[in-house]
Amino acid sequence: MSSSGHSPCDLLVIGGGINGTAIARDAAGRGLSVVLCEKDDLARHTSSASTKLIHGGLRYLEYGEFRLVREALIEREVLLRAAPHIIWPMRFVLPYDKGRNGKGMRPAWMLRLGLLLYDNLGGRELLPGTKSVDLHEPPHAGVLDPRLKTGFEYSDCWVEDARLVVLNAVDAHNRGADIRVGVEVTALSAHPEGYRAVLSDGTEVIARGVVNAAGPWVDAVLFKIKRDRNEAGLRLIKGSHIVTQRLFPGDHAYIFQNADNRIVFAIPYERDFTLIGTTDVPWDTAPGPMDVSPAETDYLCAAASEYFARDIAASDVVWSYAGVRPLYDDQSENASAVTRDYVLDIDELSAQRPVLSIYGGKITTSRKLAEHAMEKLSDYYGEAGGDWTAQAQLPGGDIPADDFDGFVRDQAARYPDVPDDVLRHLCRAYGTRITLVLGDGPSPKLGRRFGAQLSEAEARYLLRHEWARTADDILFRRTKQGLHMDRAEREAFSGWLRLQG
Repeated sequence: MSSSGHSPCDLLVIGGGINGTAIARDAAGRGLSVVLCEKDDLARHTSSASTKLIHGGLRYLEYGEFRLVREALIEREVLLRAAPHIIWPMRFVLPYDKGRNGKGMRPAWMLRLGLLLYDNLGGRELLPGTKSVDLHEPPHAGVLDPRLKTGFEYSDCWVEDARLVVLNAVDAHNRGADIRVGVEVTALSAHPEGYRAVLSDGTEVIARGVVNAAGPWVDAVLFKIKRDRNEAGLRLIKGSHIVTQRLFPGDHAYIFQNADNRIVFAIPYERDFTLIGTTDVPWDTAPGPMDVSPAETDYLCAAASEYFARDIAASDVVWSYAGVRPLYDDQSENASAVTRDYVLDIDELSAQRPVLSIYGGKITTSRKLAEHAMEKLSDYYGEAGGDWTAQAQLPGGDIPADDFDGFVRDQAARYPDVPDDVLRHLCRAYGTRITLVLGDGPSPKLGRRFGAQLSEAEARYLLRHEWARTADDILFRRTKQGLHMDRAEREAFSGWLRLQG
């Protein structure tokens, strides 16, 4: 804090979702001084409500989004190399379906053509290509409706979405960024040196430029200084997911065509569960915490029941979550067809100093979006370094992308007293940063076990190093251990957390 009571910086980033943290990381790595403010928790809203995929977006080919799909396909392997502890390959099985009433959906030739493009559009190196599968053979026999005979199997990747956001913030912090969680920008105004931001913690920041990465609140943030709606439109689309007990064996996922021409994923989730999603529902209410509606639950259950041998009902749902995607409004009448591409819009509202507002974007293309954002800002920051993130690993990710099990074996030899299930969980969550949780000795003190694989040592690490503040931050964002704990265990953990001050 300077003597004037103002904290000066090159760039103020508003929003601690995937776009904001990725831009903060990129900018800090170029040598800029960065302050990031997030009014709630990192990944509190849209970025933790995704389908948890690093994917090209197979269905976007139908809407002619070839640039976006190509970029996303390339980014799959960039991110896989950067963080193989929280991102890993997954095979997706797409059944060919004529429909129960004999009415065709997407014909087989269209699926084959789409997958041929998908295999070759992005310069695939690490991931295996598409192949045909017999759905009457294991592991699909008895799982899928008997009418489904053949299908196609292709590759994408799974990601722990909230952890990806946090790791971007950790890397930004390690490179000098000031990450402020639970701090809202309450006022934003022009200043001789750029912009003056008044923060909810009673401090102020003077920034040469601002990145408005507030997601669903991007227009609301812009209104604080511009006082009118930006020409770029914001369109909110609600996406909901349900979680059931595990519906099928194996590590593969399914992608189903629905009768309304949408697609629904069924994905192995947290070992014991299956994740089903998502919906695309226009959202006209103010963004914020939201529930999955009964109609959305019924829609997802019906879509899955069309393909699984057994019907899925609302009574099978053990957990659900929803979020709104802040998409660029391209005036499409169909919510599913609204572009998932991103738009970067600059306003100069103070002495030729930038306010860059981010519309749209995907988890998969967040690194590239950040790179494009810095390119857009390059005229204002001539001293900034060049592109660097394409070859850089995220914290904890310095392990072989194709030998995670070997890394686990090495840690088991290093920490022989840690239970196997706890050790594997910690390896998945933290990679080589596991030493910050367990220390260097062979007999680490895990402390209290709260349930599932959650230990006091892990919780203390999250409080100290990852800006966690509440039980939900730890149980359902930094980890998903809350899914594996019963209510009494979750309440006991909340009680312990309150005593930590």
